[in-house]
Amino acid sequence: MEIGLALPQFDFSVHGECPLRWDTVIAWAQRAELLGFGSVWLADHLAWSIEQYGAAPGRWQGYEPLAVLAGLARATSRVRLGTLVLVNQLRPAAVLTKAVATIDVLSGGRMTVGLGAGWFEPDFTDAGIPFERPGVRLAQLAEAIQVVKGLSAGGPFTFEGRFHRAAGARCLPPSVQQPAPPVWVGGKGDRLLELCARHADGWNTVWTWTIEDWRVRAAVLDAACERVGREPATVARSVGLYTLVGENEADLQRQWRRLQELSPPGVVDGVGLADWRKGHLVGTVEEVAEQLAGWKAAGVTSIVANLGTVPFGVGQMVGVDALATACTLVEP
Repeated sequence: MEIGLALPQFDFSVHGECPLRWDTVIAWAQRAELLGFGSVWLADHLAWSIEQYGAAPGRWQGYEPLAVLAGLARATSRVRLGTLVLVNQLRPAAVLTKAVATIDVLSGGRMTVGLGAGWFEPDFTDAGIPFERPGVRLAQLAEAIQVVKGLSAGGPFTFEGRFHRAAGARCLPPSVQQPAPPVWVGGKGDRLLELCARHADGWNTVWTWTIEDWRVRAAVLDAACERVGREPATVARSVGLYTLVGENEADLQRQWRRLQELSPPGVVDGVGLADWRKGHLVGTVEEVAEQLAGWKAAGVTSIVANLGTVPFGVGQMVGVDALATACTLVEP
């Protein structure tokens, strides 16, 4: 099982650093690579609110993910580069394919394309794009995946859909990974899992999950694969989890208190560690190693650790080191 890291990306990501510095993003990615993590990940929002997580109302700015991954392609040499997840509607599918194929070339074949149907309506408002009902957005996503996978090889590629079209389109240079970089989808609904079984290479869901609850959704994906004649094991399975690791119980408590101090006001104010650890990757080094082994046994192929209390927020970088130690205790 591969372990990845959600990188700081927004102006809320690092306590006391607004705006977020580019050097900070690079430092976290390079630290992850140095410690042996398998991947680093970014989100996709034109400007994001964390009000739903308990923070004050307002919009936060951040870095555009594809531009960042292009930079990280040259600042790193081994870790995979991915998105959780791109808002499909923000970019025409053929234009998106050109961008991800270029990043795949720059990185020597390390790109994973996470795509989603979009859920944060202000992204659509900001871009002047209609926020359609869920069924339409899923149909848009299904077509986009087909274009990305079909055009990445270089073309000529022709596609005639309801939302996306290509007539003898070319994408040169083609992606290094052939016939295309892996395309994952993000979400957990029945229709999304059906779409995944039909079109995608992987499935990601985030950020609070127990193994028991995840197994229920994974069974829905398995059934969808069987309906379309696909072997379920061919779908990569990725879970993103809030993560906190301590050297021992006393250190874990210290790390939690410090993480509370570094979190946006209102998110975990007055929350005890015993409550917050439910559905998250939290514990001593040995406990987290045991939890990772459990996820692996359940069939998860990739864990994306989020070291803050909001998505793509981070606490102290020492948390990366402690997680890396836990990973070494999990049997290959």
